[in-house]
Amino acid sequence: MVGDNVEQGIYPFEEAMLIADGLELDLVEISPSAVPPVCKVVDYQKFLYQQKKREKEQKAKTAKVILKEIRFGPQTDDHDYNFKLKHAVEFLKEGCKVKAYVFFKGRSILFKEQGEMLLAKFATDLEDYAKVDQLPLLEGKRMIIMFSPKKVK
Repeated sequence: MVGDNVEQGIYPFEEAMLIADGLELDLVEISPSAVPPVCKVVDYQKFLYQQKKREKEQKAKTAKVILKEIRFGPQTDDHDYNFKLKHAVEFLKEGCKVKAYVFFKGRSILFKEQGEMLLAKFATDLEDYAKVDQLPLLEGKRMIIMFSPKKVK
């Protein structure tokens, strides 16, 4: 048993409960897998509050991943391609993931090879800024490729 104003030591359960009641605090099991189990004499509501606060701080420290999408047609013109490429580079520099896809409408599904070549060209143009997470993959009427930003050294 551990805690503030408590002498650390090994106590039987009944005695530990009496000590906790005497201090008007709660007996909380901290490490049940230890031999013997470790309990702490604390105010349980305060203990829960601090635990939630710690979890919230850890959640705030985690990086949030933003996904940006760029849409192409199978016969996208060079000017449009360069415009979208410039946007993709900006997104990657900001640290966002980029999902580029070619959308096949109607009979344009016949031009799968053109879509795949377009995405391959896009991948080679973004080589300096991103690494490919997922190679071009046809899902329904979309051919999708995923990029994540390269770490700056």
